[in-house]
Amino acid sequence: MNNLKYLAKLKRFQQLFLTTILGDIPTILGGIKFRNLLYRAIFYRIGSSVYIQDGVEFLGTDSIEIGNRVHIFKGVRIDGREHENNKIHLENGVAIERNVLIGALDNTCIHIGKETFIGPNVCIAGPGDITIGKHCLIAANTGIYANNHNFTDPTKPIKYQGITRQGIVIEDDCWLGDGVKVLDGVTIGRGSVIGAGAVVTKDIPPFSVAVGIPARVIKSREGQELVKFTDSPLLTSN
Repeated sequence: MNNLKYLAKLKRFQQLFLTTILGDIPTILGGIKFRNLLYRAIFYRIGSSVYIQDGVEFLGTDSIEIGNRVHIFKGVRIDGREHENNKIHLENGVAIERNVLIGALDNTCIHIGKETFIGPNVCIAGPGDITIGKHCLIAANTGIYANNHNFTDPTKPIKYQGITRQGIVIEDDCWLGDGVKVLDGVTIGRGSVIGAGAVVTKDIPPFSVAVGIPARVIKSREGQELVKFTDSPLLTSN
C-alpha cells in the first residue's frame, strides 16, 4: 500500500513538473515540439499534429486524451483531476480558443466531438457527464454546467447540502450563440441553434431554433415557424 501511494505521488510530481516547465516555453522557441514530444509520457494519449500554445494548464493528465490536429490556445485550463474514472476526450480537429475552462470531478466523462469549435471564455464543468457532438460551434462566454446544488434545507449552508448530476448532451452540428448557458439534465438535439444569451433549462428537439430565458423553441430549421416574437434576441456568430 505504501509503495502504491509513493508511486502515485511520484506520478503526480512528474505530471506537475512537465506541465509547469513545458507549458511556459514560448511557441516561438519551439515549445510546441517539446510539449508534443514529452507530454506523450504523461497524457492518456496525444495524437499527431497537435498544437498547444504556451500558457495552457493541464491537471490530471493521465485522464486526458487528445486526438489528431487539435488546437489549444493560451489561457486554457483542462482539469482531469486525479481520479481513475475520469476521462476528458478531445476528438480529432477540435479547436479550443483562449481562456476556456474544462473541469471534471470524480467519475466524470467529458467528450468533445470531431472538429468542434469552443470559443473564448467558455466554461464546461462536471461532475455530471458532458457530451458535445461533432462539428458544433460553441460561441464565446458560454457556460455548460452539469451539476446543480441542493438547497431544500434552509437551516444548512447550501454548500453542505450536496449536488445532483444528471449530465448534458449537445448533439452533432449545434450552434450555441454568445453567452448561452446550458444547465444540468439537458439534451440539445442535432442541428439546433441556440440564440445569444439564452438559458437552456429543458430539452431542445433536433433542428430547432431556440431563444430567451428560459430558452423556447421559436422555429424548426426544417421550415416550420412555431412562435412569433416581435423582439427576439439576435443569433450572433462566434
